[in-house]
Amino acid sequence: MKTTSLNILNLCVPCYNHCKYCLLSWNGKCLGIDYERSVIYARKFYNWLKNTHKEINFTYYFGYAMEHPDLPNAIKFMQETNSPSGEFLQMDGMRMRTREELDSLFASLKELGIKLVDFTFYGTKEYHDKFAGRKGDFELMMNSLEIALEKGLDVEVGIPITKENINQIDELLNLLPEDKIRIFIFTPHSGGRGVRLLDSKITVDDYEKLSPNVKRYFSRNKNKTPMEWIDSHELPPDKRILTLSLLPTNIEHLENQTFEDTLKELEKMDEDYYNKIPEFQKLLERYADSKDIHLYSRKDLYLLYRKRFIEEEDISVLDVTDERFSGSLRY
Repeated sequence: MKTTSLNILNLCVPCYNHCKYCLLSWNGKCLGIDYERSVIYARKFYNWLKNTHKEINFTYYFGYAMEHPDLPNAIKFMQETNSPSGEFLQMDGMRMRTREELDSLFASLKELGIKLVDFTFYGTKEYHDKFAGRKGDFELMMNSLEIALEKGLDVEVGIPITKENINQIDELLNLLPEDKIRIFIFTPHSGGRGVRLLDSKITVDDYEKLSPNVKRYFSRNKNKTPMEWIDSHELPPDKRILTLSLLPTNIEHLENQTFEDTLKELEKMDEDYYNKIPEFQKLLERYADSKDIHLYSRKDLYLLYRKRFIEEEDISVLDVTDERFSGSLRY
């Protein structure tokens, strides 16, 4: 298994939303450490990787939202370390701003070198605000999108589709400047609080009833029934991305051991987990049900089947797939 990337995560910035399906299970309390301390550590790790493991990419990112108190310098650090967020920002969960404040924000982001911004819309205004957990979020997002385009930024919009909002998607698309932005529609992931939406997953029948306009933004190649995933004959992954989450409970330990040991620790966590968990195709053979016509992404269905396998086999293993903590992603 080849390690291709090391991500350092610091959940040190609050989110102003309380989304129904938050993958990071945001509850109003930041899990991370002091930002400056994290930067000192991350910079040293980045420089060590450059000198000793040039084949491993590096990414530093923070959460739960991009509402950093010193966003310009945070962006500059991510650019310094060649992290994707030096050019791309996910704009959900930002604090409320007037149009004048948004104008200043996006002008600043453009000047700082941000090229692409992303927004998530959960449906039309009333449903979106309820889903996001605060009134006015839909208007904030629409204003942000409009002003970002005015400033010359590229914009993409993600729309999770469920049985709850499926009848709103056409109307939502009519409200968006489709010709000026990239749009993708997806089935929500069941990580974190996303498990709450399991009963709302759309089916093949739901998909067939979608308008041609909605269908063109939704990839059936990436959203399949369990039996369709079996037929796709997915090859086992041979690469992995490691994530190191900086927490008050581990930072002193990390600062007092070598980066090589930390890298080995993360790789061992990954191997300990996947040595006990069958590959996706094996779990499909065990659990795929021809009666299940819901649509799943590969990542989502594999997660659900892993949880089922762990419970049935009564396996004790550290979950390396919880996106709040240190772990890995195989691909």
